[in-house]
Amino acid sequence: MLERSITQSHAFRLPFNSSDQVPLLVCFSHLRWDFVWQRPQHLLSRAAKHYDVLMIEEPLFKPSAKPHMEISERPQGVRIAVPILPEGLSQDDVVIEQHDLIEALIGHEAKRPRIFWYYTPMALAFTSDLECDVCVYDNMDELSLFRGASRELMALENRLFARCDLVFTGGMSLFEAKRNRHRSVHAFPSSIDFDHFSKARNHKQDPADQIAIPRPRLGFFGVIDERMDIDLVSEVAELRPDWQLVMIGPVVKIDPASLPRRENIHWLGGKAYSELPDYLSGWDIGFMPFALNEATKFISPTKTPEFLAAGVPVISTAITDVVRPYGDKGLVEIAANGGEVVEKAEFIFSRRREPWLIKVDRHLAAGSWDKTWSTMHKLMQDVMGEESSSRDASSLPVYAATPAE
Repeated sequence: MLERSITQSHAFRLPFNSSDQVPLLVCFSHLRWDFVWQRPQHLLSRAAKHYDVLMIEEPLFKPSAKPHMEISERPQGVRIAVPILPEGLSQDDVVIEQHDLIEALIGHEAKRPRIFWYYTPMALAFTSDLECDVCVYDNMDELSLFRGASRELMALENRLFARCDLVFTGGMSLFEAKRNRHRSVHAFPSSIDFDHFSKARNHKQDPADQIAIPRPRLGFFGVIDERMDIDLVSEVAELRPDWQLVMIGPVVKIDPASLPRRENIHWLGGKAYSELPDYLSGWDIGFMPFALNEATKFISPTKTPEFLAAGVPVISTAITDVVRPYGDKGLVEIAANGGEVVEKAEFIFSRRREPWLIKVDRHLAAGSWDKTWSTMHKLMQDVMGEESSSRDASSLPVYAATPAE
């Protein structure tokens, strides 16, 4: 067996054998905390007010590394654990090493109330025998339809449905697809940090790499991968060479050389979450050129309400969870091709902004990440209460019923 260890930053204190009864929430994620700020970060940073939150990421492989867990802490109070494994391990050994490192870190049995929170069913392969009091599956995407998805994913998801107490879905279309697979499925579509993005309405300081880009600007931010219709981006740029397309985000799973290159398309790379309002404040239209393919069939883009909170009108392709409710309510314009994008943009340029913005704010007032987390937390507490009641009842003496005299 390979020798294993746990390393930590100098400021980190392992709390996992603590005698206090603050519940431990362990999240198993396919997304890295420092990649793009999205649903997991919004929810777990709020969870940290109630739980000790530990996020376990997918492993990193290094030549001749001794298996160990690197642990660090983020300002939001969330601890991040990354398994470091040597290159060249078989898939079975990768599973075994992750299991043993996680078990060494948190223990096999729950010494205090413990919640397991899954973003990927793949993590069940190395955690299924570890004990937890509440099991949550926050099903934010249909990962089985993404490029490079494991063949084992669907089988592991079936096992996860069998184990978990609660299933949360990242949108209504995903809820409709999953609601008959578990007794307790709840839809929590993408929500909004309104205070953060609404800064764009009043702040008009262009970032250095955007200030020289002419107007009008159509902007996108997010991960640039197989879910983007790059042909549509190219078509719009060609139809309106005097319009500028500002594209922000990391490029993953596709060849950067495949991205269209024109003078009016600006690929600015990834930006910090804190920087986004500065960029959005200089955009005339938010552009969501999602391809209509298997990978986008169930997505609920977080950026939809974020654009709206920034006061930026939006044009999107016909993603189901954008059409419902944003397109149906006239909050977002829906376009099928480059010509329709141009047509919808010209409509936006000509309409009065204030009536639209009033309607936007009325819609956004109904939701927030704080409200989403509060509802999720209540559901978790209810399950925890049921578990506690069940344990208490099982410890009571059992008396045989006797006929009344």
